Parts: sequence; structure tokens; C-alpha cells
Amino acid sequence: MSPALIFAIVCMVVASLTTAVGSIAPAVSQGRAVQSALDAIARQPDASDRISRTLFVGLAMIESLAIYSLVIALIVLLANPFLSLVRGQ
Repeated sequence: MSPALIFAIVCMVVASLTTAVGSIAPAVSQGRAVQSALDAIARQPDASDRISRTLFVGLAMIESLAIYSLVIALIVLLANPFLSLVRGQ
């Protein structure tokens, strides 16, 4: 097997792991955040506006982590700067 083929296989594995971990971790975090917010709203219904606003800001921050991991996976797959070194150019 050529070094370019091995490098391409490693890049695909790294990109798939990045996407998998980058989507599972934010999904679990979002679930916990929603659970905590619903618990807080059930305890204090009069503060539901403030809790909801804070929840949506927190969910946006958590979702940005998933987007960053997707961007990293796309860079590794499509615009890898080390590919020219492997090809010998």
C-alpha cells in the first residue's frame, strides 16, 4: 500500500471519529441542559422566561461545538494541508 492510500484511510477514520464524538457529546449535553431547565421551570414557574432565555443561549453554545467538529472533519477530508507532503510534491 502506498503512503498516500494509508494517509487517506487514516484521514477518513479521524474524520468519522471526529464527527461521531462531536455529535454524541453535544447531544448528551443538550439533553441534560433541557432536563435541568424543565426541572427548574417546574420548581419556579414564575421564572420561566429567564430560565428559557438562559437555556437557549446555552443550547446555542453547546451546538457550536458540534458545528466546530463538523468543520474540522471537512477540513481533514477535503482541504488537508499535509496531503501534498504525502504525495511528495
